[in-house]
Amino acid sequence: MTQHSTTTARTDAVRAVVVVAAGSGTRLGIGTAKAFVPVAGRVMLARALEPLFTLAEPVFVVVVAPDALLGQCREIVDDVAGVASAYTAVVAGGVDRHASVQAGLAALPPSVESVLVHDAARCLTPASQFQAVFDAVAQHGCGIVPALPVTDTVKRVSDDVVLETVDRSSLVGVQTPQGFPLSELRAAYATSTQSETDDAGVFQAAGGTVRFVPGDADAFKITTAWDLRRAEAVVAGGAGLSVRVGLGMDVHAFDATAPCRVGLLDFPGEPGLAGHSDGDAVAHAVCDALLSAGGLGDIGSRFGTSDPAYAGATGDVFVRGAVQALASMGLRPERVTVQVIGNHPRIGARREEMQDALAAVVGAPVAVSGTTTDGLGFTGRGEGLAAIATAVVHRA
Repeated sequence: MTQHSTTTARTDAVRAVVVVAAGSGTRLGIGTAKAFVPVAGRVMLARALEPLFTLAEPVFVVVVAPDALLGQCREIVDDVAGVASAYTAVVAGGVDRHASVQAGLAALPPSVESVLVHDAARCLTPASQFQAVFDAVAQHGCGIVPALPVTDTVKRVSDDVVLETVDRSSLVGVQTPQGFPLSELRAAYATSTQSETDDAGVFQAAGGTVRFVPGDADAFKITTAWDLRRAEAVVAGGAGLSVRVGLGMDVHAFDATAPCRVGLLDFPGEPGLAGHSDGDAVAHAVCDALLSAGGLGDIGSRFGTSDPAYAGATGDVFVRGAVQALASMGLRPERVTVQVIGNHPRIGARREEMQDALAAVVGAPVAVSGTTTDGLGFTGRGEGLAAIATAVVHRA
């Protein structure tokens, strides 16, 4: 194995990150190792490393790179790490990812107790995700992966025939970094008899327990040219750095037998809105906008559409749930705008009251406006109420 590292490398860190940057990037179609491809003017590897040197406690960082690019890799690491470069090493990768991870683990100093394995291709992963995984490993003493709910409908197929729809409520999409007690991960790799798709698979195959923490929408993997364009758009728009925007919409039919609750306010004498919960279309639209901004799916996928636990639940339950989900990702609302579409109830006289009620739950200013559709469509015919909301959230 070829190893290239600073001669004064520190060995007292008890936490470490192995960054795997040895992939060829064939599917990206650019003709160079993927981690060395620029994303909006800065190579992927540099962007992947930057959050590691902002953590509260120092970490020992090992970068696993193609043998032919070790020198270039060392320059990138030194540039990003600065004075913390004494806590870094660069080693050559193996014939596949499995061998590359083993090379990275072998380069860790004896003081390290817990390690995260991270793909450089997930170069927009925020520092909060690294911290969350480290904290969970310390708390549970097992394998930890960041994950997001699966929001697409999933089908099981054979050739081009769809066999069945898979229940997505028990599915998550897994990201990196993935964290483990170092001694247990090394033992798992040493006894591994088959290739796994991620480090958690190797750990679990050896009998280890794996738990998950909430992932981050920005931690997507750059594999194709489309992914690269997406990453550049995120950087250009600032979303990967601080700000995200989400959109939500909800519609409910009127139900004269139900109490009317809109925007967390009661409207006595008005027909209510049909729904499994209280039918508050305004609160539900706000919830969807917040979840959308965090890449956390929607109200149906997160809370269910028929869960008995939410029968008759008021709209603030769902808005609070969305705010808590954002907080688990290190995000908080900055502002929300919602437009109510319908002939009644009239909200003009209670607009400020509604804004205050929503803002108290969201934890940020909420602007409310109302409009009609001049007699057109189901809202114009007085059959129901619609609401459209946008939410801006940022790093806490």
